[in-house]
Amino acid sequence: MTTSKTAIVIGAGFGGLALAIRLQTAGIATTVLERRDKPGGRAYVYEQDGFKFDAGPTVITDPDCLDELWEISGRKRSDDVEFMPVTPFYQLCWEDGYRFDYSGEQSSLDSQIGAKRPEDVDGYQKFLTYSEDIYHEGYEKLGTVPFLTVGSMLKAAPQLIRLESHRSVFSKVSQYIGDPKLREAFSFHPLLVGGNPFETSSIYTLIHALERKGGVWYARGGTGALISAMTELFKTLGGEVRLSAEVDRIEVVDNLARAVVLMDGTRLETDMVASNADVVHTYQHLLRDTPRGDAEGKRLAKKRYSMGLFVIYFGLKGNRDDLAHHMVLFGPRYRELIQEIFHGNTLPEDFSLYLHSPSVTDKSMAPEGHSAHYVLSPVPHMGNAEIDWEVEGPRYRDKILDYLEARYIPNLRRDLVTVSHMSPLDFKSELNAHLGSAFSIEPILTQSAWFRPHNRDDKISNLYIVGAGTHPGAGIPGVVSSAKATAGLMVEDAR
Repeated sequence: MTTSKTAIVIGAGFGGLALAIRLQTAGIATTVLERRDKPGGRAYVYEQDGFKFDAGPTVITDPDCLDELWEISGRKRSDDVEFMPVTPFYQLCWEDGYRFDYSGEQSSLDSQIGAKRPEDVDGYQKFLTYSEDIYHEGYEKLGTVPFLTVGSMLKAAPQLIRLESHRSVFSKVSQYIGDPKLREAFSFHPLLVGGNPFETSSIYTLIHALERKGGVWYARGGTGALISAMTELFKTLGGEVRLSAEVDRIEVVDNLARAVVLMDGTRLETDMVASNADVVHTYQHLLRDTPRGDAEGKRLAKKRYSMGLFVIYFGLKGNRDDLAHHMVLFGPRYRELIQEIFHGNTLPEDFSLYLHSPSVTDKSMAPEGHSAHYVLSPVPHMGNAEIDWEVEGPRYRDKILDYLEARYIPNLRRDLVTVSHMSPLDFKSELNAHLGSAFSIEPILTQSAWFRPHNRDDKISNLYIVGAGTHPGAGIPGVVSSAKATAGLMVEDAR
């Protein structure tokens, strides 16, 4: 289908690019505007001293949702970017030395679970069945369906009630599994999409089934290589990407988005506008001085937001092949620490960390004989805790590096070649993230599906939202699914 319609997508993150590919394939002439010097959004790539660091998402699950972007364009993703399997999916480590290799191999999981608590082998099987049921109802059936009316929500309600979606991920895991460490091992997943395992709806146990079904993958050359491949695919289809093109505002006349105005004053007229920018930024800033922008911006600012992240990127001399590709390093506290991260007003003294060591799988991320790493600590967002990150950042960075050296990476300081960090302050300034939140609106039940900002605005009929702030939520599969939901509406409206 070719239309004479034009669309502008604001932001070249995963959601924006996936949407743009779908629109361009459907014959809608699409332009992507990106304020930074390269595409990626949260998946930006930093290069320093010969090392490549993926700024954001490093875990690729559900490769099918990405492959589909190439298939609808008559191409094959594997021709443009290679996905490498990661085994184990994650190595989970505790301070007492206990380690659990969480993988897709049932026999390995059974033997590790059995060694820890024999009764939990059967319990895990029941949990996996439950997770698969949720995956089918919540992701396969509803992940790409835009919830625009209360009716659409009510239609899905009976199944979600049957699956006890009002319960939290942790309480549901605990129903099946008794060992405290195994409960942590199978409940940490919501943190990967900005959720608190003790408050996030058990719908999010679907992530477990998603990983078991589709595996965990890494793009050769880093997540940035996947972003580059998506950008090139979009351009090959005839789409246009404008970099260093910061949007000042969306021009609205008679409740229709008529144009997008850049910071340099350039005015671009269009039939449709989709924003992959932060949702609060979209309404409060890009739609400022409009009745809809003012009202919706105020409403969204009152919602609960996901935690912030403190991320350290560092390069070392020497290979570190004793590390797993993905490691989750649990600190001394679990529930109490998570409570402080989501509701506390100070920076906790302890931490749990996610350590990413891509050079274990792909040597091209670092100069020869070196290794690239990224370590992430969830922290309170700027609305909860007034932390002076200019002062606190370097102190916190050093504390985390010292901890890694003492427990996981001997001689880290001696072999350190390059280091930099990102705090919630940088998420706010670089990505316009509301309160420096890393994953937008927190994924609790009363902020899911119809309760999230809608994929098409309720008042401005040719304004659309894509990305972590809309349905279904954060994470690569989430934002790529949001693009499918939003594209469906835009293509239908264009007809």
